[in-house]
Amino acid sequence: MLGREKRLQKRENRIRGMAEREEARQKRLSEKKQEVQPQIMRAPVKTQKYSGSDPLVSVIVPIYMIDKYVGHCIESITEQTYRNLEIILVDDGSPDRCPQICDLYERKDGRIKVIHKENGGLVSARKAGLAASTGEYVTYVDGDDWIGKGHIGSMAAMARTTGADMVCCGFTRSLSYRIAEMTNAVQPGLYEGEKLTELWKSMISCGSFYKPGIYTYVWNKLFRRSVITDVQNAVDDRISIGEDAAVTYPALLKCSKVAVTEYVAYHYRQREDSMLKQKAGFSEEAKKLRFLYDYMMKWAEAAPAELGLVDQTTDYLLSNAIIRSGGRMPRPVDSVDPEKYLRGKKIALYGAGTFGQQIYSYLAGSDLCGITAWVDDYYPIYRRVCMDVDPVETLVDADYDFILPAAIDSEKAETIIRRLLDLGIDRRRIELIKVPDEGRKDILDLFLKA
Repeated sequence: MLGREKRLQKRENRIRGMAEREEARQKRLSEKKQEVQPQIMRAPVKTQKYSGSDPLVSVIVPIYMIDKYVGHCIESITEQTYRNLEIILVDDGSPDRCPQICDLYERKDGRIKVIHKENGGLVSARKAGLAASTGEYVTYVDGDDWIGKGHIGSMAAMARTTGADMVCCGFTRSLSYRIAEMTNAVQPGLYEGEKLTELWKSMISCGSFYKPGIYTYVWNKLFRRSVITDVQNAVDDRISIGEDAAVTYPALLKCSKVAVTEYVAYHYRQREDSMLKQKAGFSEEAKKLRFLYDYMMKWAEAAPAELGLVDQTTDYLLSNAIIRSGGRMPRPVDSVDPEKYLRGKKIALYGAGTFGQQIYSYLAGSDLCGITAWVDDYYPIYRRVCMDVDPVETLVDADYDFILPAAIDSEKAETIIRRLLDLGIDRRRIELIKVPDEGRKDILDLFLKA
């Protein structure tokens, strides 16, 4: 019995010893964790500045009221394969969390600079960003968009290999689950000499009304600093419609070489919350357009007449005026005579974008006619913002006298016609809004006097 008790005692001692050793080990780990944890929290996490030989590219990001999207935007820039970047985040007096988000990212990446300023609009924000930048090249990214990892690298490589003063890309338009790749109307390639002169003759408006040769946007382009600085700084801060065109086309005219590519790594986010357009009176829109008109026309009239920039600029401005007209169009513009075609008729409206919404509001608020159907290919997205829009296919069984496409781009109108013909709809029941070839300047003046 004594032998058995001794064996049990030894076993208990062994187990107790193991427990004490484990307790001591856990205590040492806990003490070590307490010592190390503060060091981990204080460890540097800031990305260091680039030290290679690639030319510096300044990326200017104007930011206002987009705190849901700006983090994604910034991260898409910091993750670029092209590392020699100077990222200028311009907080244009945003009242949401954008200022704090910008400051957070500045602490994380040594290439980021943050500017906090009073709200002054997109033009003033871009000017502030450009003033703070030092890069040999400059590009822009809107704060609610994002870019693919090779976007800046592909443009920088094109600029270096060709010596181009400006690189013009396409872009990818993202609207909810729908994605479309958009490229410039002019052919890709390097433009210089006589070829560049021909580009200038069609850069704003080419072919049918209205189609730009080079997209107006600044955010899908890379500018040599010597080209962009004076152009950007000259733009009137009051311009709030066409801010990009006021920079892009004067900058193109200053270039000796321009590279046009079909890269589409810039992702333009068409937000659902921007689908429902403001219904401001056209008189207010006309005032805004007047600032753009005065600036662009002064520039166009000073350019060589043989480039046709006055006519091109007129087309661009007139397209903006029609789209923002509140659905009211001077008789010379409108091929649909209200007395003959609209009064007392049942209309099916095709298109729920800016122009379509304004036409709908105008017709629905008048006694001219009745709207019996409103359709759009993107109808689910419009429904999400409480717009009563149906699929195009519902026109097959709808009751109407004719269909009115909300389109002034003749190529877009032809696309709509083919879509409708495929549904078995009679071409004679489709009426188009057309802009005459002659007298466009006079028509534009009528709009601006509204």
